[in-house]
Amino acid sequence: MPMSEGRAIRLYTDGACRGNPGSGGAGAVLFDEQGNVVKTAKQFLGSCTNNEAEYGALILGLKETLRDGYKNIRIFLDSELLVRQIQGAYRVKNSRLKELMKEVQKHLVLFDGYTVDHVPRSENAVADRLANEAIDDELGLV
Repeated sequence: MPMSEGRAIRLYTDGACRGNPGSGGAGAVLFDEQGNVVKTAKQFLGSCTNNEAEYGALILGLKETLRDGYKNIRIFLDSELLVRQIQGAYRVKNSRLKELMKEVQKHLVLFDGYTVDHVPRSENAVADRLANEAIDDELGLV
């Protein structure tokens, strides 16, 4: 969906998994146009695969973005698979991921505009840290 007029918030999300499957965590961070952190969120996901954790992180981020009233969003993920699936370049074959994709799409249609792009892991450090903190917090490793 093309971006409409108005300022876009930048959402970075990342999922982490200790084992595959294993204990999963989700991290999301919102940045304003100047690069300032507007909001962070993290969530323990329970037992999941790495790809499920990536989806869980995006869903967490989309919910937080909508909750705060943002209508234009630029999404950045370090999961090339997830980016390509959202863009429609790759089909979602796994039944669990199909359900998670439906949830992602349910949230995306609520935005006036969005883009989704792949970024290197090095540019997604804050979301990665939050995802791992969610696991550590749950497992008492802090």
